[in-house]
Amino acid sequence: MFIVGNYLTAVVFCVVTMLCWGSWGNTQKLAAKSWRYELFYWDYVIGMFLFSLFVSFTMGSAGTEGRPFLKDLAQADWINVFSVILGGIIFNASNILLSASTSIAGMSVAFPLGVGLSLVLGVIINYMGAPKGNPVILFAGVALIVVAIICNGIASGRMNRNGRDRKSSRKGIVLAVVAGILMSFFYRFVAAAMDLDNFASPAAGRLTPYSAIFIFSAGVLLSNFIFNTIVMKKPFVGTPVSYSEYFKGSFNTHLVGMLGGAIWCLGTSFSYIASGKAGAAVSYALGQGAPMIAALWGVFVWKEFKGSSRNVNMLLAVMFLFFLVGLGLIVAAGAN
Repeated sequence: MFIVGNYLTAVVFCVVTMLCWGSWGNTQKLAAKSWRYELFYWDYVIGMFLFSLFVSFTMGSAGTEGRPFLKDLAQADWINVFSVILGGIIFNASNILLSASTSIAGMSVAFPLGVGLSLVLGVIINYMGAPKGNPVILFAGVALIVVAIICNGIASGRMNRNGRDRKSSRKGIVLAVVAGILMSFFYRFVAAAMDLDNFASPAAGRLTPYSAIFIFSAGVLLSNFIFNTIVMKKPFVGTPVSYSEYFKGSFNTHLVGMLGGAIWCLGTSFSYIASGKAGAAVSYALGQGAPMIAALWGVFVWKEFKGSSRNVNMLLAVMFLFFLVGLGLIVAAGAN
Protein backbone atom coordinates (compact mmCIF):
# COMPACT_ATOMS: atom_id res chain seq x y z
CA MET A 1 0.00 0.00 0.00
CA PHE A 2 1.06 3.61 -0.43
CA ILE A 3 2.57 5.17 2.72
CA VAL A 4 3.62 8.81 3.24
CA GLY A 5 7.35 8.91 3.92
CA ASN A 6 7.94 12.39 5.42
CA TYR A 7 6.26 15.31 7.15
CA LEU A 8 6.30 17.63 4.11
CA THR A 9 4.38 15.10 2.02
CA ALA A 10 1.99 14.63 4.91
CA VAL A 11 1.32 18.39 4.95
CA VAL A 12 0.64 18.34 1.19
CA PHE A 13 -1.85 15.52 1.75
CA CYS A 14 -3.50 17.54 4.52
CA VAL A 15 -3.81 20.54 2.21
CA VAL A 16 -5.60 18.31 -0.31
CA THR A 17 -7.85 17.22 2.56
CA MET A 18 -8.61 20.85 3.36
CA LEU A 19 -9.47 21.61 -0.28
CA CYS A 20 -11.73 18.55 -0.54
CA TRP A 21 -13.51 19.06 2.78
CA GLY A 22 -14.07 22.71 1.96
CA SER A 23 -15.27 22.13 -1.61
CA TRP A 24 -17.71 19.21 -1.55
CA GLY A 25 -20.48 21.57 -0.45
CA ASN A 26 -20.44 23.08 -3.93
CA THR A 27 -22.04 19.91 -5.25
CA GLN A 28 -24.89 20.38 -2.78
CA LYS A 29 -25.32 23.96 -3.95
CA LEU A 30 -25.44 22.77 -7.57
CA ALA A 31 -27.94 20.02 -6.83
CA ALA A 32 -30.10 22.32 -4.70
CA LYS A 33 -31.41 24.06 -7.80
CA SER A 34 -33.76 21.12 -8.36
CA TRP A 35 -33.01 18.68 -5.51
CA ARG A 36 -33.71 18.66 -1.78
CA TYR A 37 -30.62 18.20 0.37
CA GLU A 38 -32.13 15.09 1.99
CA LEU A 39 -32.19 13.42 -1.44
CA PHE A 40 -28.78 14.81 -2.37
CA TYR A 41 -27.36 13.27 0.78
CA TRP A 42 -28.19 9.72 -0.35
CA ASP A 43 -26.08 10.20 -3.48
CA TYR A 44 -23.36 11.82 -1.38
CA VAL A 45 -23.11 8.80 0.95
CA ILE A 46 -23.20 6.31 -1.93
CA GLY A 47 -20.42 8.24 -3.69
CA MET A 48 -18.36 8.19 -0.50
CA PHE A 49 -18.70 4.43 -0.11
CA LEU A 50 -17.89 3.66 -3.76
CA PHE A 51 -14.83 5.92 -3.71
CA SER A 52 -13.57 4.24 -0.51
CA LEU A 53 -13.55 0.96 -2.45
CA PHE A 54 -11.65 2.60 -5.31
CA VAL A 55 -8.96 3.99 -2.99
CA SER A 56 -8.68 0.73 -1.07
CA PHE A 57 -8.17 -1.42 -4.18
CA THR A 58 -5.68 1.02 -5.76
CA MET A 59 -3.49 2.94 -3.28
CA GLY A 60 -4.36 0.49 -0.50
CA SER A 61 -3.40 -2.60 -2.46
CA ALA A 62 -0.40 -1.48 -4.55
CA GLY A 63 3.26 -1.46 -3.49
CA THR A 64 5.29 -3.63 -1.15
CA GLU A 65 4.98 -1.74 2.15
CA GLY A 66 2.40 -2.54 4.80
CA ARG A 67 -0.51 -4.96 4.58
CA PRO A 68 -2.65 -4.85 1.41
CA PHE A 69 -6.29 -3.84 1.87
CA LEU A 70 -8.02 -7.23 1.91
CA LYS A 71 -5.37 -8.85 4.12
CA ASP A 72 -5.54 -5.94 6.53
CA LEU A 73 -9.33 -6.07 6.61
CA ALA A 74 -9.33 -9.82 7.33
CA GLN A 75 -7.02 -9.55 10.38
CA ALA A 76 -8.74 -6.57 12.05
CA ASP A 77 -9.95 -6.96 15.64
CA TRP A 78 -13.67 -6.40 16.08
CA ILE A 79 -13.07 -3.75 18.74
CA ASN A 80 -11.17 -1.66 16.19
CA VAL A 81 -13.78 -2.28 13.50
CA PHE A 82 -16.51 -1.16 15.91
CA SER A 83 -14.51 1.95 16.84
CA VAL A 84 -14.30 3.04 13.18
CA ILE A 85 -17.98 2.25 12.54
CA LEU A 86 -18.89 4.35 15.57
CA GLY A 87 -16.79 7.17 14.13
CA GLY A 88 -18.74 6.85 10.88
CA ILE A 89 -22.08 6.97 12.71
CA ILE A 90 -21.07 10.08 14.66
CA PHE A 91 -19.78 11.75 11.52
CA ASN A 92 -22.96 10.98 9.61
CA ALA A 93 -25.20 12.49 12.27
CA SER A 94 -23.07 15.64 12.31
CA ASN A 95 -22.76 15.91 8.54
CA ILE A 96 -26.53 15.63 7.97
CA LEU A 97 -26.95 18.57 10.33
CA LEU A 98 -24.17 20.45 8.51
CA SER A 99 -25.89 19.78 5.17
CA ALA A 100 -29.15 21.11 6.60
CA SER A 101 -27.34 24.19 7.86
CA THR A 102 -25.73 24.73 4.44
CA SER A 103 -29.12 24.56 2.73
CA ILE A 104 -30.51 27.15 5.16
CA ALA A 105 -27.65 29.54 5.93
CA GLY A 106 -25.19 28.95 3.06
CA MET A 107 -21.62 27.64 2.85
CA SER A 108 -19.97 30.80 4.10
CA VAL A 109 -21.89 30.54 7.39
CA ALA A 110 -22.40 26.80 7.97
CA PHE A 111 -18.81 25.69 7.31
CA PRO A 112 -16.87 28.30 9.30
CA LEU A 113 -19.19 27.88 12.28
CA GLY A 114 -19.80 24.13 12.17
CA VAL A 115 -16.49 22.83 10.86
CA GLY A 116 -14.55 25.57 12.62
CA LEU A 117 -16.05 24.59 15.97
CA SER A 118 -15.29 20.94 15.28
CA LEU A 119 -11.68 21.93 14.51
CA VAL A 120 -11.23 23.57 17.90
CA LEU A 121 -12.82 20.77 19.91
CA GLY A 122 -11.40 18.03 17.69
CA VAL A 123 -7.81 19.20 18.02
CA ILE A 124 -8.10 19.08 21.81
CA ILE A 125 -9.69 15.60 21.73
CA ASN A 126 -7.22 14.18 19.20
CA TYR A 127 -4.16 15.71 20.89
CA MET A 128 -5.20 14.21 24.22
CA GLY A 129 -5.61 10.82 22.54
CA ALA A 130 -2.36 10.92 20.54
CA PRO A 131 -0.10 13.86 21.51
CA LYS A 132 2.24 14.86 18.68
CA GLY A 133 3.64 18.29 17.80
CA ASN A 134 4.32 21.44 19.82
CA PRO A 135 1.20 22.04 21.96
CA VAL A 136 1.87 25.76 22.50
CA ILE A 137 2.14 26.56 18.79
CA LEU A 138 -0.68 24.15 17.93
CA PHE A 139 -3.18 25.69 20.34
CA ALA A 140 -2.07 29.22 19.46
CA GLY A 141 -3.08 28.40 15.88
CA VAL A 142 -6.39 27.01 17.12
CA ALA A 143 -6.98 30.19 19.15
CA LEU A 144 -6.60 32.34 16.04
CA ILE A 145 -9.11 30.14 14.23
CA VAL A 146 -11.54 30.66 17.12
CA VAL A 147 -11.25 34.41 16.47
CA ALA A 148 -11.90 33.78 12.78
CA ILE A 149 -15.05 31.81 13.64
CA ILE A 150 -16.28 34.64 15.86
CA CYS A 151 -15.70 37.14 13.05
CA ASN A 152 -17.74 35.00 10.69
CA GLY A 153 -20.58 34.71 13.20
CA ILE A 154 -20.69 38.47 13.71
CA ALA A 155 -20.58 39.08 9.95
CA SER A 156 -23.49 36.72 9.29
CA GLY A 157 -25.50 38.35 12.08
CA ARG A 158 -25.00 41.83 10.59
CA MET A 159 -26.32 40.93 7.16
CA ASN A 160 -29.41 42.95 6.30
CA ARG A 161 -32.24 40.43 6.00
CA ASN A 162 -35.98 40.43 6.56
CA GLY A 163 -37.57 38.77 9.61
CA ARG A 164 -38.17 35.41 7.95
CA ASP A 165 -34.57 35.21 6.75
CA ARG A 166 -33.26 36.07 10.19
CA LYS A 167 -35.29 33.24 11.69
CA SER A 168 -33.97 30.79 9.09
CA SER A 169 -30.44 32.06 9.62
CA ARG A 170 -30.69 31.44 13.37
CA LYS A 171 -31.85 27.88 12.72
CA GLY A 172 -28.96 27.38 10.31
CA ILE A 173 -26.48 28.67 12.88
CA VAL A 174 -27.87 26.41 15.65
CA LEU A 175 -27.66 23.37 13.34
CA ALA A 176 -24.06 24.28 12.44
CA VAL A 177 -23.06 24.53 16.11
CA VAL A 178 -24.61 21.16 17.00
CA ALA A 179 -22.99 19.62 13.91
CA GLY A 180 -19.60 21.02 14.92
CA ILE A 181 -19.79 19.59 18.44
CA LEU A 182 -20.68 16.12 17.12
CA MET A 183 -18.10 16.25 14.33
CA SER A 184 -15.27 16.95 16.75
CA PHE A 185 -15.49 13.38 18.11
CA PHE A 186 -15.54 11.18 14.99
CA TYR A 187 -11.82 11.35 14.07
CA ARG A 188 -10.62 10.12 17.47
CA PHE A 189 -12.55 6.86 17.14
CA VAL A 190 -10.97 6.23 13.73
CA ALA A 191 -7.45 7.20 14.83
CA ALA A 192 -7.71 4.94 17.90
CA ALA A 193 -8.21 1.92 15.63
CA MET A 194 -5.09 2.58 13.52
CA ASP A 195 -1.43 2.03 14.40
CA LEU A 196 -0.36 5.65 13.83
CA ASP A 197 3.25 4.94 14.76
CA ASN A 198 3.89 2.32 12.09
CA PHE A 199 1.74 1.99 8.97
CA ALA A 200 4.50 -0.04 7.26
CA SER A 201 4.34 -2.78 9.89
CA PRO A 202 1.18 -2.16 11.92
CA ALA A 203 0.35 -4.09 15.06
CA ALA A 204 -1.85 -7.16 14.70
CA GLY A 205 -5.53 -6.32 14.87
CA ARG A 206 -5.00 -2.63 14.12
CA LEU A 207 -6.16 -1.03 10.87
CA THR A 208 -4.34 0.81 8.09
CA PRO A 209 -5.80 4.03 6.62
CA TYR A 210 -7.32 2.12 3.70
CA SER A 211 -9.28 -0.46 5.68
CA ALA A 212 -10.27 2.37 8.05
CA ILE A 213 -11.77 4.55 5.29
CA PHE A 214 -13.71 1.58 3.90
CA ILE A 215 -15.17 0.57 7.28
CA PHE A 216 -15.85 4.21 8.11
CA SER A 217 -17.76 4.73 4.85
CA ALA A 218 -19.74 1.54 5.46
CA GLY A 219 -20.72 2.89 8.89
CA VAL A 220 -21.87 6.14 7.30
CA LEU A 221 -23.91 4.31 4.64
CA LEU A 222 -25.60 1.93 7.10
CA SER A 223 -26.46 4.66 9.61
CA ASN A 224 -27.89 6.77 6.81
CA PHE A 225 -30.86 4.40 6.55
CA ILE A 226 -31.80 5.58 10.06
CA PHE A 227 -30.68 9.21 10.19
CA ASN A 228 -31.63 10.36 6.72
CA THR A 229 -34.95 8.49 6.78
CA ILE A 230 -35.87 10.42 9.93
CA VAL A 231 -34.83 13.73 8.35
CA MET A 232 -36.79 12.94 5.19
CA LYS A 233 -39.94 12.37 7.23
CA LYS A 234 -39.28 15.22 9.68
CA PRO A 235 -37.27 17.80 7.68
CA PHE A 236 -35.79 20.89 9.30
CA VAL A 237 -37.23 23.03 6.51
CA GLY A 238 -39.99 22.32 4.02
CA THR A 239 -42.34 19.40 3.54
CA PRO A 240 -41.45 15.70 3.98
CA VAL A 241 -39.86 13.90 1.02
CA SER A 242 -40.28 10.26 0.00
CA TYR A 243 -37.99 7.61 -1.45
CA SER A 244 -40.05 7.60 -4.63
CA GLU A 245 -38.89 11.17 -5.25
CA TYR A 246 -35.28 10.03 -5.05
CA PHE A 247 -35.73 7.59 -7.91
CA LYS A 248 -37.25 10.34 -10.05
CA GLY A 249 -33.98 12.26 -10.06
CA SER A 250 -32.01 12.57 -13.29
CA PHE A 251 -28.72 10.78 -13.91
CA ASN A 252 -26.80 14.08 -13.81
CA THR A 253 -28.41 15.05 -10.50
CA HIS A 254 -27.43 11.72 -8.89
CA LEU A 255 -23.95 12.03 -10.38
CA VAL A 256 -23.41 15.46 -8.81
CA GLY A 257 -24.26 14.08 -5.36
CA MET A 258 -21.95 11.10 -5.80
CA LEU A 259 -19.19 13.45 -6.90
CA GLY A 260 -19.61 15.34 -3.63
CA GLY A 261 -19.19 12.12 -1.65
CA ALA A 262 -16.15 11.11 -3.70
CA ILE A 263 -14.51 14.51 -3.10
CA TRP A 264 -15.06 14.24 0.65
CA CYS A 265 -13.80 10.64 0.71
CA LEU A 266 -10.63 11.58 -1.19
CA GLY A 267 -9.87 14.26 1.40
CA THR A 268 -10.57 11.91 4.31
CA SER A 269 -8.43 9.14 2.83
CA PHE A 270 -5.52 11.57 2.49
CA SER A 271 -6.02 12.75 6.06
CA TYR A 272 -5.84 9.20 7.41
CA ILE A 273 -2.78 8.44 5.27
CA ALA A 274 -1.03 11.64 6.47
CA SER A 275 -1.81 11.00 10.15
CA GLY A 276 1.07 8.53 10.45
CA LYS A 277 3.68 11.27 9.92
CA ALA A 278 1.77 14.39 11.00
CA GLY A 279 -0.13 12.92 13.94
CA ALA A 280 -3.90 12.76 14.40
CA ALA A 281 -4.26 16.27 15.89
CA VAL A 282 -2.29 18.07 13.16
CA SER A 283 -3.87 16.04 10.32
CA TYR A 284 -7.33 16.76 11.66
CA ALA A 285 -6.59 20.44 12.28
CA LEU A 286 -5.15 21.08 8.82
CA GLY A 287 -8.00 19.28 7.13
CA GLN A 288 -10.48 21.28 9.15
CA GLY A 289 -9.07 24.43 7.62
CA ALA A 290 -11.90 23.63 5.20
CA PRO A 291 -14.09 26.49 6.54
CA MET A 292 -11.74 28.99 4.90
CA ILE A 293 -12.07 27.19 1.56
CA ALA A 294 -15.85 26.95 1.92
CA ALA A 295 -16.08 30.61 2.89
CA LEU A 296 -14.07 31.54 -0.20
CA TRP A 297 -16.53 29.60 -2.36
CA GLY A 298 -19.50 31.12 -0.53
CA VAL A 299 -18.28 34.71 -0.68
CA PHE A 300 -16.68 34.90 -4.13
CA VAL A 301 -18.52 32.27 -6.20
CA TRP A 302 -21.98 31.93 -4.66
CA LYS A 303 -22.14 35.60 -3.58
CA GLU A 304 -23.72 34.74 -0.22
CA PHE A 305 -22.64 38.10 1.23
CA LYS A 306 -23.62 40.15 -1.81
CA GLY A 307 -24.63 43.70 -0.88
CA SER A 308 -23.09 43.50 2.59
CA SER A 309 -21.81 46.60 4.36
CA ARG A 310 -18.19 47.73 4.61
CA ASN A 311 -18.01 46.52 8.22
CA VAL A 312 -19.19 43.04 7.20
CA ASN A 313 -16.58 42.91 4.43
CA MET A 314 -13.92 43.95 6.93
CA LEU A 315 -14.96 41.15 9.30
CA LEU A 316 -14.73 38.65 6.45
CA ALA A 317 -11.24 39.90 5.57
CA VAL A 318 -10.14 39.51 9.19
CA MET A 319 -11.65 36.01 9.24
CA PHE A 320 -9.60 34.92 6.22
CA LEU A 321 -6.42 36.46 7.67
CA PHE A 322 -6.78 34.76 11.04
CA PHE A 323 -7.59 31.43 9.41
CA LEU A 324 -4.44 31.62 7.29
CA VAL A 325 -2.17 32.57 10.18
CA GLY A 326 -3.79 29.95 12.42
CA LEU A 327 -3.27 27.22 9.85
CA GLY A 328 0.35 28.31 9.40
CA LEU A 329 0.95 27.87 13.13
CA ILE A 330 -0.65 24.42 13.03
CA VAL A 331 1.77 23.38 10.25
CA ALA A 332 4.69 24.76 12.28
CA ALA A 333 3.49 22.90 15.39
CA GLY A 334 3.68 19.56 13.61
CA ALA A 335 7.24 20.21 12.44
CA ASN A 336 8.48 20.72 16.00
